Amino acid sequence: METAGIAFTGSDARSSRLAMDKDESKRRFRDARIPTPDWLTWPARQSDIEELGLPLIVKPSRVGSTVGLTLMPDLFDIDSAVGKALTFDDQVILEQFLPGREYTVGVLEGEALGVGEIVAPGVIFDFHSKYTPGRARELFPAEIDPGLEKRLRDLALAAHEALELRDFSRVDFRLDAAGSPYCLEVNTLPGMTPTSLLPQSAAVFGISFEDLCDRMIRAALKRNR
Repeated sequence: METAGIAFTGSDARSSRLAMDKDESKRRFRDARIPTPDWLTWPARQSDIEELGLPLIVKPSRVGSTVGLTLMPDLFDIDSAVGKALTFDDQVILEQFLPGREYTVGVLEGEALGVGEIVAPGVIFDFHSKYTPGRARELFPAEIDPGLEKRLRDLALAAHEALELRDFSRVDFRLDAAGSPYCLEVNTLPGMTPTSLLPQSAAVFGISFEDLCDRMIRAALKRNR
């Protein structure tokens, strides 16, 4: 669309591809000193996997919505978990599991928006929890310490910039056992229904769904003048 001069909202194809690739984006986070859970790419040596610790997450590197993801309490059936992930992508990562709470932060035109907490019915915010109404609670604004709120918002903007994104994104975090936040991933094409996470994050800052859509469209049109 860029080559054809067609205006479109959000980040370009290169940046969106980078954000979708969990291995590459986590390398960017690490280079920018943004905390992200430790990870390995498959195949990996047994000793390195054991050093990563248990439980751990096995997931496709370039698939969203937790599709193909498995939480591994031990290494007994890791080949099966990797096989499951490989049905969705030919690149798989093993990622340290963090036991703390999960948060999400919207970014709009260079500003981090409101922090929301995701309370899933299970240990992880999986595909069914994301897309089955009522299975997960989404708390906006999150009831958290002001210091943690600032830290999450600062990291969200830093992650957005590390991937060279534009216009808007949504950044997901999880806390470790000590309560420190780690960046999981950045979504360049977040859900955009009135009750989706990014619109809820914007609403914390007094931005209505209509105004949010208007600002996204205006940014795209301005870029193509």
